[in-house]
Amino acid sequence: MSLAAVCIHMLSNQNKKSMNVIPAHIYMIGIGGIGMSGLAQLLVHQGKQVTGSDREESPTTELLARKGVKISIGHDGCNIPADTELVIYSDAVHTDNPERVRASEMGIPQVSYFEALGEISKSMRTIAVAGTHGKTTTTGMLAKILHDAQIAPTAIIGSIVRDFESNFLAGKPDLFVVEACEYRDHLLKLSPEILVITNIELDHTDYFPSLEALQETFRTAAEKVPAHGYIITDPNHPTIAAVLKDVSAKVIDYTQVEVPDLTQIGEFNRMNARAAKAAALAAFPALSEDSIDASLATFKGAWRRFEYRGEAPSGALVYDDYAHHPTAIQKTIEAARERFPGPSSAKGFGGQSKRIVVAFHPHLYSRTKSLLHEFAEALATADFAIVAPIYAAREALDPTVSNHIVADLAREKGGDVIALDSFDEIRDRLLQEGDDTLIITMGAGDIYKVAEQIAD
Repeated sequence: MSLAAVCIHMLSNQNKKSMNVIPAHIYMIGIGGIGMSGLAQLLVHQGKQVTGSDREESPTTELLARKGVKISIGHDGCNIPADTELVIYSDAVHTDNPERVRASEMGIPQVSYFEALGEISKSMRTIAVAGTHGKTTTTGMLAKILHDAQIAPTAIIGSIVRDFESNFLAGKPDLFVVEACEYRDHLLKLSPEILVITNIELDHTDYFPSLEALQETFRTAAEKVPAHGYIITDPNHPTIAAVLKDVSAKVIDYTQVEVPDLTQIGEFNRMNARAAKAAALAAFPALSEDSIDASLATFKGAWRRFEYRGEAPSGALVYDDYAHHPTAIQKTIEAARERFPGPSSAKGFGGQSKRIVVAFHPHLYSRTKSLLHEFAEALATADFAIVAPIYAAREALDPTVSNHIVADLAREKGGDVIALDSFDEIRDRLLQEGDDTLIITMGAGDIYKVAEQIAD
């Protein structure tokens, strides 16, 4: 049995009601990841001694440092403290990482982020928010609703929520609100009493060969929800209806929920709010709908979710968004036109007319290749778009797909789209835009750095 398996076996045989299923001294590799940094804060909140490392500084490593967590920049086996009892690693960290190698030599058990999160979930009443799109905003909204109602949830969210200035919310040890990712079946590590499924579309094509394979993961997750639990979703959507056939939990249709006017733009955010409100009422039926609506109406949003970054020297407005799937790109552009309608757009709600310019950073060769036509169609809906080189992340180079191929196809579909091969070129081109322009940097990589460079 591997060290990781030994550790999981050890943890799983402890008292599930205890908050001490995770040992006291923990080292986290890739601690700056958005999920890992949230987990680090939760463990500190539980009284654990947490240290860790990441390859570079980031807003999340800075946040952890402010909270007293010691972080090493760069990976070195010498970073691991001698008293470490457990290593938790990000999925982006492979077995040949020098710290993982050293941990093995030291006989320290190792578990992945979601394995550790799963152990924590077993000991708490868990509300998990999953889906292809909208799960971060929905999780943040739900956490804020329960926080404002003084229910005091403990929450891990997939971005820094402005209302908390963190991706973690410290609360009671018996209620856990958590964002759940379907990639590599991570969702199945959790034990939710309430499962929110915002939507289901093909994604993570380096792991899921088809929509049916992705649906199978959601089907398994839905069937795990106990009979006294709830599944909050759109049961009439064809990609979702197929995963609900054999569930024992009660299914609640969040699309029928009424929500107030929001500060966040777009119908997709109104759907996120409906899902959050439905989940809050399922978990705590005595909550006042008026109080929930007041909480939603004042939700400030999250980092990289149509986040206003300032103005370029020309006066162009600069926004940044995490959209990295064709549907998310299209919906974000639609929402921008709703707020800033162009000359040929449908009437918005009082926004100034703007030209919509997108700088898109494709994330993963596999996703870009599998959804190539969908990406091209989405980018063609902007008034002008720039495609950056593909952010490889965990993948090796694939020369059969590139930013130039994406841009060429988008032009064939009628878009004004070009490919540029460096952030410097993209920055210089965006700085040519005038004050009649709304610039949106988009993608799951580090394209946000361009927004930082051009915005005042």
